[in-house]
Amino acid sequence: MSIVTASLGFPRIGPRRELKSALESSWSGKTDQAALVASAKDIRAANWQRQKALKSVASNDFSLYDHVLDTSAMVGAIPAIYGWKGGPVSLDTYFAMARGAQGAAVCEHGHVHETGKGVPAMEMTKWFDTNYHYIVPEFVRGQEFALSTSKAVDEFREAKALGIHTRPVLVGPVTFLKLGKSKDETLVPLSLLPGLVPVYVEVLKQLAAEGADWVQIDEPVLVLDLDDSERAAMSLAYQHIAAALPSSLKVLVATYFGELGDNLDLALDLPVAGLHVDLKRGAGQINDVLDRARGDLVLSLGVIDGRNVWRADLEAVLDQLEPIIEERGEDKIIVSGSCSFLHVPIDLDQETKLDSDVKTWLAFAAQKIEELSILGRALDGGRASVVEELKSSSEAARARTKSPKIHDPAVKARMQALTPDHAKRVAFAERREAQRAAFNLPAFPTTTIGSFPQTEEVRKARAANGKGALSDADYAAFLRKETEAAVRWQEEIGLDVLVHGEFERNDMVQYFGEQLSGYAFTQHGWVQSYGSRYVRPPIIFGDVSRPAPMSVEWSSYAQSLTKRPMKGMLTGPVTMLFWSFIRDDIPRSETCRQIALAIRDEVVDLEKAGITIIQIDEPAFREGLPLREKDWKNYLDWAVESFRISASGVMPSTQIHTHMCYSEFNDIIDSIGAMDADVISIETSRSQMELLDAFRTYKYPNEIGPGVYDIHSPRVPPASEMSDLLDKARQRLSPDQIWVNPDCGLKTRKWDEVRPALENMVAAAKKLREPA
Repeated sequence: MSIVTASLGFPRIGPRRELKSALESSWSGKTDQAALVASAKDIRAANWQRQKALKSVASNDFSLYDHVLDTSAMVGAIPAIYGWKGGPVSLDTYFAMARGAQGAAVCEHGHVHETGKGVPAMEMTKWFDTNYHYIVPEFVRGQEFALSTSKAVDEFREAKALGIHTRPVLVGPVTFLKLGKSKDETLVPLSLLPGLVPVYVEVLKQLAAEGADWVQIDEPVLVLDLDDSERAAMSLAYQHIAAALPSSLKVLVATYFGELGDNLDLALDLPVAGLHVDLKRGAGQINDVLDRARGDLVLSLGVIDGRNVWRADLEAVLDQLEPIIEERGEDKIIVSGSCSFLHVPIDLDQETKLDSDVKTWLAFAAQKIEELSILGRALDGGRASVVEELKSSSEAARARTKSPKIHDPAVKARMQALTPDHAKRVAFAERREAQRAAFNLPAFPTTTIGSFPQTEEVRKARAANGKGALSDADYAAFLRKETEAAVRWQEEIGLDVLVHGEFERNDMVQYFGEQLSGYAFTQHGWVQSYGSRYVRPPIIFGDVSRPAPMSVEWSSYAQSLTKRPMKGMLTGPVTMLFWSFIRDDIPRSETCRQIALAIRDEVVDLEKAGITIIQIDEPAFREGLPLREKDWKNYLDWAVESFRISASGVMPSTQIHTHMCYSEFNDIIDSIGAMDADVISIETSRSQMELLDAFRTYKYPNEIGPGVYDIHSPRVPPASEMSDLLDKARQRLSPDQIWVNPDCGLKTRKWDEVRPALENMVAAAKKLREPA
C-alpha cells in the first residue's frame, strides 16, 4: 500500500489565460464553437499532465464558465426564458444562462448585474466566502430534473484515453439546491430533492460503467449553519444514493472552507466510503473527526492550502500526518489540498519580477501539487527519501518568519499605541452642523461615486506608459488633460460635489497596494472571478504602511481647478484586505488595522491639502462575513473598528463618505450604523429603493446617497424616473438625509451614456428642491 495524494480540483483558466482567449474569441464570432471545444480539451489535458505526480486527480473540475452552472445544465434546471425544450443543453443555451443575450454588465468592484436587455443572464453571487462567483440555480414549483449533459462522463473518458485514471467531481445535490433560489417565495428548493437524486444516481451509474472507482461529491454546505430539515435532506440524499450505487463505485463527500462543527456527526454518519475535511480553514476539527469517525471511513485530509498562496512547512505537515496514518492505516487516509486549487494562481515559475525572497515563500497551484507529491513520497519512503525538498521547505519557513521584509518595528510600535480614541470622532450631530457650515450645499446634494469612463484612449495611454512607449511626463500631461475636462464638465452640468475621475488608476485595490509597503504584485497570478473575468489579487506578505501620499497629488490638482468641493477617493481597509491574498502568520484583524492606519495617514494628508470631503469605499464589507453566524460579531467588531480608524483622524468639518455595492443590510445594519460614516452611498435603483427599508427600520441617523441611476446598464434613465425613485426615498428617509448619486462608479460605462444620465440626475435633484 502507498499513501494516496489527491487534488480536489485545478484552475481551469490556463497558465496564459488560454480559456479567456478562447471564450472571448468565440463570443465575438472570430472563431467557432468547435475551436472553443478544442481549446478547452487542450487545457484539460495539460491540467491532468501537471498533476500526474498525484495518485488521484480530479476530472469534471474544468468548466467553460462555472461549475454550478454546469450542474444546472447536467440536471436540466434550465429556466423557461432560455427556450430549452429538453435534450442535450447546447453551448448557446449555456452561455445565454451565463451572460444573457447581451452579456452581463459589471461594476468596477467586480459585482455582476443583468443588463435588462434581451434575454437576461441568471443571477450571480459569491461562492461561499471566496471571491469566485457562481451562477445561482433557479427553480420553479413542479421542477422536473433530467440528465441533460454527459460532461462528467465525457471528461472521465477523455482523461482515461490519455492514460490518466481520474476521480470525477460533482457539486452535491444538497449544496446545489441550497445555493439555488426560486421566484416563488413559498417554494423551498430542498423540497425538490426527491426528483433530483435520481439524476445523480444515473450519472454515478454511467461513471461506474466507464470504470470510475471513486467519485468526489462536493457538499461545502456542511460547514454552514443548517437547520433540522436541511440535515435531514442531507441524510436522505445519501441514503438514496447508497442504496442505488454499484458496489464498484465509492463516494467521497468533500467539505471545505471551514469546520463541520455541529454538522460533524451528520457528515460522519453519511453512508459513503470517504469524507474530506479542510484542515486549513478548519484546523481545530481534526481530533473530533478522528475520535468519532467509524473505522472503515476513508478520511481525506486537506493539509495544503487551496485558498492562499503561502508555501507549506512540509516538516510540520508530516508531524501532523504521521501519527494519524499510524493510527488509522495508509488505506484509510488521503492527503489532499484543503479545497480545489481553483482559488489560487497556476504557476509561480512564470513570475520573473517578484522579490526573490518573497517568491521563495509562495506556492501556486503547480507548486501545491508538488508539495502533495513530496508529502506522499515522504510518507511512503520516509523523510530521508525527500530530504532536500524538506530542507528547502523548512528553510523557507524559517526565513519568512525572521525576515525584516515582513516585520516592521515602526508598524508594530504604532499598532501597540492604538487606543479606542483612534476610532472615535465627535458625535454626528456636531459634525453635521460643522459640515453644513463648511460646504453650504443645497438640499439633495448631487455627486458621483468616483470614477468616470476609462476610455480606450485612457487604457492605451496607461499601457504605453507601462511599456515605456509614453514618458512619465507625457503620461502625466495626458492625465491632467483628462482630469481637467472631467472637472469642467461636472461644473457645467451643475454637480454639487465633484470627483477627479480616477483616470490615473487601474484597479481600486491594486492602485493603492502598489504604493503601500508589505504588498507584492504578480505578472501572471490570475485567478478566475467568473467566466472570462480574471483578477490578479495582490499578496500581503508583511507589515503594511504608507511610505508616501498616494492620491493627494491628483485630488489637489483637481481641487485647484474648481471652487466647488472635490471629493477624495480611497479604498477602505476591509476591501484592501479581502481582495488580496492575506498573510497567514498573524490574525486578519491585525493586518486590517495596519491597512487602516495607512489609509488614515492618507485621509489626514488629503485634509491638510484642502480635500475635506473624502470617500472611503468598502464594497467588500459584507463579503467578509464568516460562514457561521456565531463568528459574525468578532469579525464585525474589528471590521467596523478598522474603518473607523481610517476615518477618524480628521476635523469634525471634514465629511467622510463610504460606498457599498448591492447588499442585504438588514442583518448587519447595526454594524453599518456603527461605521459612523457621515454619508453612505448604496445601490438601490434596481430594488426601487426597497434596500432603504433596513435604514428606515433601524432609524439610521446619518446621511444616505441611494443610487438613482443603474450604472450596470447602457440605458439612460429619464429625469422623471429618477425623480420617482427620489420620491420613494423620501418616503423612507428624512429629506435632509438624502444625497443624489448613481449606484456605483462609472468606470465601466461610456461617455455617451454617462453624460445624459448625469444631466438627468442633476435635473431630478433640482426639481426636488422646488417648492411644493
